[in-house]
Amino acid sequence: MSWTLSSPAFSENQRIPDRHTCKGVDVSPELHWSAPPSGTVELALIMDDPDAPMGTWTHWTIYGISPDTMSLPENVDRGARVASINAAQGLTSYGTTGYGGPCPPPGLVHRYFFKLFALSEPSGLPPAASIENVWAVVKKLSIAETQLMGTFGR
Repeated sequence: MSWTLSSPAFSENQRIPDRHTCKGVDVSPELHWSAPPSGTVELALIMDDPDAPMGTWTHWTIYGISPDTMSLPENVDRGARVASINAAQGLTSYGTTGYGGPCPPPGLVHRYFFKLFALSEPSGLPPAASIENVWAVVKKLSIAETQLMGTFGR
């Protein structure tokens, strides 16, 4: 059985609706996933844009998600703590916590990867952790990954 990540807002390799970008109200999309692999004790999500002109741009980091959680609602609060699911959010390339939607410069269409990681141990990350610290923990503790890729251009 494969682990999958999806959104009712857009399908794999499809355009992310304006609502979830700087062209709209810039709220996080609703996400759903299948049961994570056995041995998962925490989930972490990173959304990034590898096509950004100055290198990969991180739009969202959220971690401390219980493996029993199977979705994130639309418009997750942008605070460092997400009480509704008892999780935390780290800093983005915007220098803030919470979701910061696609907002590429006019021109080329960019790819946005929502990457969900199954971690074998608690991350121990505090709210507002740096992108580097989130990646370090994910690389060390990840036992599985699933992703959803959407596109957007202006």
